[in-house]
Amino acid sequence: MKDAQSAGTGTGAQAGAAAVVLPEAAGVAAQGPGGAPPSGARRSLGPVALVVAGGLSVQFGAAVAVMLMPRAGALGVVTLRLVLAALVLFVVCRPRLRGHSRADWATVITFGAAMGGMNMLFYQAVDRIPLGAAVTLEVLGPLALSVIASRRLVNLLWAALALAGVVLLGGGGFDRLDPVGAAFALAAGGMWAAYIIFSARTGRRFPQADGLALAMGFGALLSLPFGLVEAGSRLFVPSTLVLGLAVALMSSVLPYTLELLALRRLPAATFAVLMSLEPAIAAAAGFLVLSQALSPAEGLAIVLVIVASMGAVRTQAAGKRAPGA
Repeated sequence: MKDAQSAGTGTGAQAGAAAVVLPEAAGVAAQGPGGAPPSGARRSLGPVALVVAGGLSVQFGAAVAVMLMPRAGALGVVTLRLVLAALVLFVVCRPRLRGHSRADWATVITFGAAMGGMNMLFYQAVDRIPLGAAVTLEVLGPLALSVIASRRLVNLLWAALALAGVVLLGGGGFDRLDPVGAAFALAAGGMWAAYIIFSARTGRRFPQADGLALAMGFGALLSLPFGLVEAGSRLFVPSTLVLGLAVALMSSVLPYTLELLALRRLPAATFAVLMSLEPAIAAAAGFLVLSQALSPAEGLAIVLVIVASMGAVRTQAAGKRAPGA
């Protein structure tokens, strides 16, 4: 699942598709300070640990959000997360509101709409199906975008492998999953793909994290009416606000900071491979926090989707390394 991150200098749809999650910073990953390629010393375990820690923070934040849902509902939790994260980002980033073109605003508004829609759909999914299953279905959106953007026949193999994982996850017909929850997760994956494209464009148009802060603000405004209708005054209960702030920090602010540091020294392909571990991290979070055990077949399904994601990313990375690429 995924979320916005820092501004980057990606190369359009290809750079966006190369990163399974948080792709707008992928362009930064391929360069070191001054635009020089990262050295071998910089490809240490340090930035890798930061990315893994960010993924853990995102998924455990989602697990806390599931625990918060009985208090505020799925849409209420989304509103708390986006509004509080936007407030934090506005305080930290202090984005400029003047001096942007209509195309700039169209890009950041679309980015915010994709972000808000992705979050609302995803939380509707995890309200109905286990967290690990929801993330596994959601990650098919970025995987499909990677296959389409690469335009290589070998990626059809990875798509077929991912599809096999999805069929296995549903027991051959999704009979063990709430079909509405599965549909929400797949729709969230579609929004995730849109988010990837427009996050890359936002990163090119806005300095630093200004575009992220503005998009987060628009996403928060988009979700606010839905959250108020579903939760009403329950959103303003102090204990609910505290938990909502924890979700915002764990699922947005903290991972974005960790990944900002990591992406200064990590190649985009390595970052994308690590992000393909999201379903496994989500399943671990669901097991440890929510006691959502996975059957052996569901575990194998998650492995298949992870392998498919890694294969698609590695294939694209190999194509870029080829002569003339």
